[in-house]
Amino acid sequence: MINNKVISIILGGGQGSRLYPLTEARSKPAVPIAGKYRLVDIPISNCINSDIKRMFVLTQFNSASLNRHISNTYHFSFFSSGFVDVLAAEQTPENKTWFQGTADAVRQSMHHFKRHDYEYALILSGDQLYNMDFNDMLDKHIASNAAISIATLPVKEKEATSFGILKTNTENVITSFIEKPAKALLPDWTSEVSHEMKAQDRNHLASMGIYIFNKTLLEELMANPNTIDFGKEIIPQSIHKHKVLSYQFEGYWTDIGNIDSFFEANIGLTDDIPKFDLYDIKNRIYTRARILPTSKISGTKLTKTVIAEGCIISAESIERSVIGIRSRIGDDSIISHVYTMGSDHYQSLEDLSDDTKVLIGIGKRCKISHAILDKNCSIGNDVEIKGGKHLEDTETDNYLIKDGIVVIKKGAIIPAGFKIV
Repeated sequence: MINNKVISIILGGGQGSRLYPLTEARSKPAVPIAGKYRLVDIPISNCINSDIKRMFVLTQFNSASLNRHISNTYHFSFFSSGFVDVLAAEQTPENKTWFQGTADAVRQSMHHFKRHDYEYALILSGDQLYNMDFNDMLDKHIASNAAISIATLPVKEKEATSFGILKTNTENVITSFIEKPAKALLPDWTSEVSHEMKAQDRNHLASMGIYIFNKTLLEELMANPNTIDFGKEIIPQSIHKHKVLSYQFEGYWTDIGNIDSFFEANIGLTDDIPKFDLYDIKNRIYTRARILPTSKISGTKLTKTVIAEGCIISAESIERSVIGIRSRIGDDSIISHVYTMGSDHYQSLEDLSDDTKVLIGIGKRCKISHAILDKNCSIGNDVEIKGGKHLEDTETDNYLIKDGIVVIKKGAIIPAGFKIV
């Protein structure tokens, strides 16, 4: 089987500054998504669904919670060679620095990969939302005798300026590459796409940051310490030296590298038919198995809302929101366009009966919209938070406002009566 010839390398990213403050105390792949998952569950689940079960996750910032999640989640059979290993940046006699870029992260970790028997390296990003069958990409890579394959997504002209854009010939071989081209250059950077994509004016091929490398070429390229990034150096330099294939992907894919895209990706899960399907039995998203009670809802009007396990809710209404595990929402509160990540534990009955404490969760008579509430937030009674473009970007000890979205920081305590409007 071809899957036995593949290792997967999942790039955890750098400091994740664009997702701050969600990455203040955790690495980007460990950020909670969809109420009960972590970002890293997406590429790992895609690999498992493709029967690729040898995976490395490369990180260097705030990796403790990611280590904990992976060690508590991914256990393969004693009789299986499958594993998910976290490789944090480490100093060795050969490497005395942090990872300097995506390629440098792979280079510094090569001694770990070389201990395994493989022919192809599948390199993935840890901060994307998508479902993909990697077997189809591998089959086309091998059938075409390519040295490198790049997953590409047809995008519209207005989106193309934010991506690395590729041009291909009639055999899907990449002939040229440009990083984030100016709009004036785009007419010369169209490629052949399907009739369906043409009908949507998606004529430009964007790199998805998903690569397949033949083992021998990867080891040869990694021997050069002067190249540190795949997208900016390795790929452009390889196009005219090696056969680099474009694998066109036409499903749902989004890069959730900043607060705005992260918020939209989560709220999008509340659509009647979401673009990212969590209910696809053939493409399950795996995560830590928790022994939690069912959610309890009392007198709440729910509209297009996703609710995880173990919640206790008595709000007046919740609309277009994702409610994470163990969330508590008090009487008469009105919640709209909110992603609350929930909490890591329940409070005791003694805490719940103490009127002097601001409890974990959302209190009574609150009105909250267009906001992200990180884990273990305590929102007092009668709090009003109204996100939107009318708010200026700002940051305090307890919250951050960015692009109109209010992010309540992990563990923040918001006192009763507080307002952001």
